[in-house]
Amino acid sequence: MRIEDKHIVYFLGIGGIGMSALARWFMHLGKKVYGYDKTETPLTRNLIKEGAEIHYTDDVNNIPGEVLNSKSTVLVVYTPAIPKNHREHNYLIEKSYTILKRSEVLGLITKDLYSVAVAGTHGKTTTSSMIAHILKHAGKSSVALMGGILQGYESNLIIEGEHTPDTIAVLEADEYDRSFLRLSPDIAVVTSADADHLDIYGEHDEMKTSFKQFIQKVKPNGHVFVNESLTTWLINENPIVENHTYSLQKGNNKASNIHISGTDFVFDFQGEKGTIKDISLSIPGYHNVENAIAAVAVALQLGIDHESIKSALGSFKGVKRRFEYQVKRSDIVYIDDYAHHPMEIKAFIGSVRSLYPNKKITAIFQPHLFTRTRDFVDGFAESLDMADEVILMNIYPARELPIEGITSKIILDKMKNTNKSIVPNEQLMDKVQQLHTDVIVTVGAGDIDRFVQPIKNLLENRK
Repeated sequence: MRIEDKHIVYFLGIGGIGMSALARWFMHLGKKVYGYDKTETPLTRNLIKEGAEIHYTDDVNNIPGEVLNSKSTVLVVYTPAIPKNHREHNYLIEKSYTILKRSEVLGLITKDLYSVAVAGTHGKTTTSSMIAHILKHAGKSSVALMGGILQGYESNLIIEGEHTPDTIAVLEADEYDRSFLRLSPDIAVVTSADADHLDIYGEHDEMKTSFKQFIQKVKPNGHVFVNESLTTWLINENPIVENHTYSLQKGNNKASNIHISGTDFVFDFQGEKGTIKDISLSIPGYHNVENAIAAVAVALQLGIDHESIKSALGSFKGVKRRFEYQVKRSDIVYIDDYAHHPMEIKAFIGSVRSLYPNKKITAIFQPHLFTRTRDFVDGFAESLDMADEVILMNIYPARELPIEGITSKIILDKMKNTNKSIVPNEQLMDKVQQLHTDVIVTVGAGDIDRFVQPIKNLLENRK
């Protein structure tokens, strides 16, 4: 199948962060985009403003006439999150439409482009966004399909210059459902590989095997950048692919002289291709310094000069819901973050603590998935104990059905911190109103984001 032969693209699950980036790319190419999603969101509303037509009820009668009448020119793209009993999906399968997963489409789009794919259970969105921003800032022809909305761009599709055979594609390589094995990048980055998605993999070793398979997909004469912490087991064995390591303070590429200036993290990059002094990051956190090291190493490999890299990172505003300041006053600070794995929460709260060492930190956390809560309850309890006060919301189920005995209470019971509570969604705003704290953080990947603006409004209006 050739993308050029398809003029209509129909997305099942168009509101997903990765799917919406693809939808924007196809609209950029001049194709007609239709879509279904189960819920209306700010993202779907923005897609409609940009030219997509979207509906929210799974009904074969809602499939657009143009899709039904132009089968040979239609590409159907679906997300693995679509349930097996989805009516529209099953109808299109029965009618033998060209139907591909998002990961398969990414593979098709990038097979003829020089591509950079960033994988990892955490860190991949920020790292890939940094690389995309550096390329755009340097005026390098590129297209980046991101897993988050970049601050300053208000989009998850970043394009620089005309689309040519020399265009560089920057992608997130998603380990969920082994999607990243559809890609064959020129440069692969692996930021982390903590146990996750055990509903798919069963056990951590099986997930590790997929990461090993991913780096073996790198094209001949390509490059693999692996976090130093993974090198005991994640080693590229292809002799015609060059290996590189990085981390905060170890590996071929690392940082030195790390210090905090205001709320910025400042560091010197030391790597295989030279030193860049006094890089300033306005997105806080030692984990973000480490993400920046990977991004700098890749940018240098792509031929971007030192000064362009330094100034690009200085202007990088971050990704929405990744250490995103909502309120920043002397009396109250409110930060929102997408962290939904124990290691992410540990890094996030640790970074908040380093910025506000003598302040009371209150964390509001919404667990994401029953299986993840069950599999990592000890890790969640330990990472949340780093906050001074913890408010747990009920589990966000996403694609899952409830599991007997698995609720937010199993995290609460494991926590050593006694200043903790479970608050139903409908009572959350009343609880926030009563808080006496210096720093509030909202944490999670579910629909906790719908409380961000109300909490921000409440805090801004509080005297």
